[in-house]
Amino acid sequence: MTTQVTKAILAASLASAVSLLSLPQASAGGEMEKCYGIALKGQNDCAAGPGTTCAGTSKVDYQGNSWKLAPKGTCTTIQTPFGPGSLMPITRPS
Repeated sequence: MTTQVTKAILAASLASAVSLLSLPQASAGGEMEKCYGIALKGQNDCAAGPGTTCAGTSKVDYQGNSWKLAPKGTCTTIQTPFGPGSLMPITRPS
């Protein structure tokens, strides 16, 4: 039984480490900024427009009125199929 518990603890630790690696990395100063139009469907941090409540509620990939945190100074260099991210809400094709 001890082996099973140890394996479960190791698996949970590994899963936690992997999820931390997938978080956006902050710039050297650790500052982040809202970047509109870069989030995939359901992966926005907030502001997803009418009919949505907040985080994880964007309806389509790269929705222009939803934002995701990005390292400060990188937003407008992030490329999507519809163009770069924006520091302000933008209109994207539906």
